[in-house]
Amino acid sequence: MIINQTLGNLSGNPATKNIDYLDLEWFETTKRIQRKKTRQGTDVAIKFLREGQRLREGDILFEDSEKIIAVNVLETEAIVMSPASLLEMGTVCYEIGNKHIPLFIQNDQVLLPFEMPMFRWLEASGFKPGKQSVKLLNLLKSNVEPHGHGSLGSSIFNKILKIAAPKDE
Repeated sequence: MIINQTLGNLSGNPATKNIDYLDLEWFETTKRIQRKKTRQGTDVAIKFLREGQRLREGDILFEDSEKIIAVNVLETEAIVMSPASLLEMGTVCYEIGNKHIPLFIQNDQVLLPFEMPMFRWLEASGFKPGKQSVKLLNLLKSNVEPHGHGSLGSSIFNKILKIAAPKDE
């Protein structure tokens, strides 16, 4: 079975049929071409033609009169931080983004795939990272090109600092 697009999402279409899940790791949700098996053993070939298409939790890949094949993003070990202020949020996102590590924002928390060197760096930098097993679902899409370290990067950080700085009364 070849899938070129999603048909909707379970969140908007409560399923009354049998659901066969296609389990994906968080990093597989952005792959345009891949071949996997569902939990019930159905071969699925995903071939997205457009750039930037990505799969989300609950996306419906196939539906007939008997069953639905939908995406399930597997839990993974992640670094989880709950920034105390907008300034801390901007700073931690800037620092992590500057290292070109995927970043997720969920439930007012900053999440990233667990890596011990990053965990230790965040601790040493004064942040309070935790380690949890979670579904990484909301990948932060940046409008800044990767490796853009010039004045563009610093101007974005300056804007964050200005927004977060206390206002003079």
